[in-house]
Amino acid sequence: MKSSNRISVLLACTTVAALVLGACQPQIVEKEVVVTQIVEKTVEKEVVVEKEKIVEVTTEDYTTPHPILSDVKVRQAIAHCTNRPEVIASVYSWLDDKAAILMDTQIPTSHWAYTKPKVQYAFDVAKGGALLDEAGWKLGEGADYRSDADGNELSLRFTTTSAQFRQTWAAVFESNMKDCGVRVVRLHAPASWWFGDTTGLARRDYELGAFAWVGDADPGGQSLYACDKIPLPSNGWEGQNGMGWCNEAASNAIKGANNTLDRAERVKQYAIFQEGFAADMPSLPMFNRVEVNATAADLAGFDPRPGQPYPTYNVADWERPGETTIILALSQEPASLFTLVENAFVATLASTLIQGVGITSLDYDFAANMYFTELPTLENKGATLVAVDVKDGDKVINAAGDVVELKSGEKIRVVDAAGDLPLYGDLKLKEIEYTGGGAQMPQMTMNWKLESGLKWSDGNPLVAADLELASKITCDPDSGATDFTVCERTAKETWGDTEYSIMLMPGYTPPLYFSIGPGWYPAHRKLSDGRKLADVPAKEWTTLAEIAESPIGLGPYTITKWEKGVSMSFAANPNFYKGKPKTPNITIKIVQDTNQAVAQLLTGEVDVVFGETLGAGEEVATVKAAADEGDVKIFFTPSATWEHIDFNFNTK
Repeated sequence: MKSSNRISVLLACTTVAALVLGACQPQIVEKEVVVTQIVEKTVEKEVVVEKEKIVEVTTEDYTTPHPILSDVKVRQAIAHCTNRPEVIASVYSWLDDKAAILMDTQIPTSHWAYTKPKVQYAFDVAKGGALLDEAGWKLGEGADYRSDADGNELSLRFTTTSAQFRQTWAAVFESNMKDCGVRVVRLHAPASWWFGDTTGLARRDYELGAFAWVGDADPGGQSLYACDKIPLPSNGWEGQNGMGWCNEAASNAIKGANNTLDRAERVKQYAIFQEGFAADMPSLPMFNRVEVNATAADLAGFDPRPGQPYPTYNVADWERPGETTIILALSQEPASLFTLVENAFVATLASTLIQGVGITSLDYDFAANMYFTELPTLENKGATLVAVDVKDGDKVINAAGDVVELKSGEKIRVVDAAGDLPLYGDLKLKEIEYTGGGAQMPQMTMNWKLESGLKWSDGNPLVAADLELASKITCDPDSGATDFTVCERTAKETWGDTEYSIMLMPGYTPPLYFSIGPGWYPAHRKLSDGRKLADVPAKEWTTLAEIAESPIGLGPYTITKWEKGVSMSFAANPNFYKGKPKTPNITIKIVQDTNQAVAQLLTGEVDVVFGETLGAGEEVATVKAAADEGDVKIFFTPSATWEHIDFNFNTK
């Protein structure tokens, strides 16, 4: 075994290619990411925000309760008045099971952390109207819109992007609200303003605000919903709780869920949070986006699942009776197969054929798929968590998650392992101010066991040098890598031919610790210029044909031919440790036009069309009709991206 004390480790699932696909699938993003739309077409009735305005604010701004939305009955009424199946039908007319993508909390219903809250919001205009009556908003005789006792009309500004997708469903929402006597004034703003650093959402400049979040395999949520994450002028607009919602019990629960590694405790705390979220209705979850894949009618083994971004996780099991080749249609061609720097969907999908998918997240639940005997967890003793002594000069992770060096007198906020907040087992934490004299902090180590018999497609065995090379390249900025989150937070790693160990810095205890594992590159591989891959400087890797165009791997297939702009050919890896794939050959065919891809699927020229190519437009209806006749199969999968409407509890 070889070990190193330098900070050099792979990005565990924060960058797919950092774990060379074999060890890290899928990509995990450790922060909430706003999804913007590309289409910016405007309609006559919308109001477009044309330029950024600089507004002088004081620390008291944005703390005044909103005269309408601060009333929970109004928010609950809006939820009941929203016909979400109708909203879904406006953008996904071809989807039969609309209930499958409905959401009632911020967590997808297939997620391990989801607990159905007792409070539900079925479409019920009468119930919504009754709540508005109770809130003092009456519908006068002959009136279209409600008003209060002073004659003020119940009118709310609804802001979102000018993407056609949102214009479509927003129009339905506006109509729903009118049926309940609520006037909605729609503003479709440019995405650059709505998602700007100092405008739109970032400055809470909305009453009703619609956009999408990309859900994570880890549900997170603390920065979105905790009481101390409300962005205000007085705190420099820190935090993402733009609603201004503060429910102390829910806030404590979301913090508790994010600061323990005990899964049962996390489920319990998330359940408490979801009850509070549903009861208070700070944000109306609308629906998951839909990913649509289609295949030949007789293709077996294809099984896309929520939470799993690449359906090729089990490609070795795909087969068609009597066929020796399966043809996949992609609308774009990979720029490179060096997925450390090229992580587009098409590049990563093609790479999974060569590298395999070591870790899956089917239904948002992680599991070892290949290469590893199991994921190292605290429960199975593959991971350890201990309290360690730290002192001046030690590098640790502070309470904000940053790498710092402890120094006396600098008042550094850290997490001490002698508190009352449960992390796991008997280890409990508290946040302290380090000023010198030492402290105790939690430290994690993950010990990975690899399957026996792992070989590269050229027949050479996987060895420790391959794992060490991957660590070196992944954490070298010259390689083109851009994310060094885990690299910078690693205290020590040890490589072996069949095992790998990584020790994190004190204070770094990420919820997805069990996905922080090894990657590998073939250190032995001889290049066309005579050098070994292990001897090539990181700065040259992006231009190496052996890396970008003809990499070797441990996965089920090898790349045999790449005709640029036309196709990529793959053959079964004779040294795949799980045996021969069920189908000897895979071909990726570049079909840039969606209509052409659909036509070729229907005529049998291609066998699989992925969502990346199929999209969610009229072409889906064509494929759906063919599927109804039994000519093809179509798969509708709730994606991790979900639409919602936030309610701003405050006004300036």
